[in-house]
Amino acid sequence: MLPPFFDDIEQRTFAFFWETANPANGLVPDRWPSSWAASIAAVGFALTAYPIGVERGYITRTQAHERVLATLRFFANAPQGSQEGGVAGCMGFFYHFLDMRTGMRWAQREISTIDTALLLMGILFCQSWFDRPTGPESEIRQLADTIYARVNWNWAQVRAPLICTGWTPEDGYLSDDWVGYNEAMIVYLLALGSPTHPVEARAWNAWTGGYDRFWGRFEQYEYLGFAPLFGHQYSHLWVDFREIADEYMRARGLDYFENSRRATFAQQAYAIANPQGWKGYNKYCWGLSACDGPADFTGSYQGSERAFNAYGARGVGVIDSFDDGTIAPTAALGSIAFAPEIVIPTAQQMLLRYGGQIYGKYGFRDSFNPSFQYSATLNNGRIVNGLGWVATDYLGIDQGPILGMIANHRNGLVWNTMRTNAHLAQGLRRAGFRGGWLAVG
Repeated sequence: MLPPFFDDIEQRTFAFFWETANPANGLVPDRWPSSWAASIAAVGFALTAYPIGVERGYITRTQAHERVLATLRFFANAPQGSQEGGVAGCMGFFYHFLDMRTGMRWAQREISTIDTALLLMGILFCQSWFDRPTGPESEIRQLADTIYARVNWNWAQVRAPLICTGWTPEDGYLSDDWVGYNEAMIVYLLALGSPTHPVEARAWNAWTGGYDRFWGRFEQYEYLGFAPLFGHQYSHLWVDFREIADEYMRARGLDYFENSRRATFAQQAYAIANPQGWKGYNKYCWGLSACDGPADFTGSYQGSERAFNAYGARGVGVIDSFDDGTIAPTAALGSIAFAPEIVIPTAQQMLLRYGGQIYGKYGFRDSFNPSFQYSATLNNGRIVNGLGWVATDYLGIDQGPILGMIANHRNGLVWNTMRTNAHLAQGLRRAGFRGGWLAVG
């Protein structure tokens, strides 16, 4: 059971997606109120939010399918091509950021394989949830297949069998591939499940081949690490990893769900230990992830020089740790399905301690830093007396895990729906996942 104050968190977080989207094309701002472009990943989270809103009674099923149809019609019909402008994507993939009004490429940003994957997971969720034989819901399912089938995953394998992180018409393929443990599990699962351009099964082995340097013990927990918590949340929002495992995890004797649970507890343990002495850290105030930060600034703190960042990935673990005292509520709340016993009291105490300073129209603001009280050129935030720096924006990619994971903890809505999606099941099986619900469905 969730305490009553979570009803308010859910409704406000849902309202971010419903109210800030462009209803004509379904595009959702990367951030609000300083919106400057649409994020295709935020659209994926929005598409997941709409059925949650129906289930919770915030909107009607008709309202939801109208918004979803507007979104899918846009992505199905948006121009694609290799030119530098006037298109929304290329080879079935989409640009990371799009113009909120026109839907075309924004500011020479890259084709992003992970952001396209986040968009596709929202699309496939709608494909499975809208299961009635009506004209609008049938069209949703057909459009979802059209958009997914068009993605040419083989084109993104410039260094096969790995999948590249992205591409631009100006410079070609980006230099990095997705390898090792992070948020990109869904990239490979979608590529393996593709009905038209599937990658070879060895792509999953190449992906997991980078795992070993991420495995280790941190704060007394042994797990496959990724420093920011969003890497333990994004794929899990749509995929129920409980009691299913690939070859790597079977050899370790656990599943990815238990792995994310350990990562969550390890972050809380780190905040309790607080080795850097940041203000506010304790068992009820913790959570490091990619989020807004106060500024790119170096200042003296407790007798030593400390580096602070504006937007960036924060996290701790076996490797790649960075902590500048900035807490992201999405890090904790997006982990509620993994560790409700520590997340629920954390949310409650954050509200009691900081109240309206970090909680507003659309729920929790993106982040806050009680230790930052310097005179500096600030990044999307303000200094609050006695609290430090507080973000003024809400970010779609941080709102999404909060809403989706609350729904999964409440009744498994997203997980249970995605269990029925044949594309996802195909991808999991080709990656070598066995057991649990895959064995019976």
